[in-house]
Amino acid sequence: MKGIVLAGGTGSRLFPITQTSCKQLLPVYNKPLINYPMSTLINFGITEILIISTPQDLPQFEKLFSNGNQLGIKISYEIQVRPEGIAQAFILAENFIENDNAMLILGDNIFYGDLDYKSIINSYEDGGLIFGYQVLNPKRYGVIEFNKDREIVQVEEITKNPKSNCVVTGLYVYDSHIVEIAKTLEKSDRGEYEITDINNAYIADKKMKLIMLEDHIKWLDTGTFESLLEAGEFIAKVEKEKGRKFACLEELVARKEIIDKMQLRALIEQMPQSDYRTYLEQFANKFYEK
Repeated sequence: MKGIVLAGGTGSRLFPITQTSCKQLLPVYNKPLINYPMSTLINFGITEILIISTPQDLPQFEKLFSNGNQLGIKISYEIQVRPEGIAQAFILAENFIENDNAMLILGDNIFYGDLDYKSIINSYEDGGLIFGYQVLNPKRYGVIEFNKDREIVQVEEITKNPKSNCVVTGLYVYDSHIVEIAKTLEKSDRGEYEITDINNAYIADKKMKLIMLEDHIKWLDTGTFESLLEAGEFIAKVEKEKGRKFACLEELVARKEIIDKMQLRALIEQMPQSDYRTYLEQFANKFYEK
């Protein structure tokens, strides 16, 4: 399975702080926002990742991650000239996906908690897979409508009268048919290729599965000032309580044995003196004592 991070868009809701930096490069506590969705893909065992962003922002992501070799993964890049909806990502990623399955995560989504990554991936066969979350105010999101047997009837795009409090998060899995389905879409009244139309196509074919994220999983959509602040405060609290950094990519790939001791040491040596470097030095000393 291949991974896609959609990190485009204008970030207009976060104006003026997005005038000089795209949303996904803004700091969330002590790391760039994009580190968090990247860590989600790596936790799922995905090591081939495509980052999609604007012509002006893509060089900054390349500066941050290069080709991913230093992390033991493969990162490539694709330009999104105009943001025309989430579903556009699959058209742009056609050559990257080829005939593989794909997991797409939005670049402003953060998932924290004991998600059973291995079981989810091992049990996935085909069709679509979405991750649902209960929210107090579902009007901002794509809302999942159920029938009396709790089967998915449809996903409804942002609506004033949501039929449930269960919404679709910014994490999606689709089989190798996703590109051809995306190519059949027409733009909505908003002028976008809607991910909701893709989800409803899979639902209509009885090929959509839903995983509900339970209370021990925290989902943060950092698209507003309030949610961006909440995310930073939440991560600061978690890291202080746990004594571990969340979405520290170097630590993550070392724990998963994607890179070895020498590779991690080499990464650390390239870092300036900082709390981040000190943390990784301490982690490496403990982790490789085993």
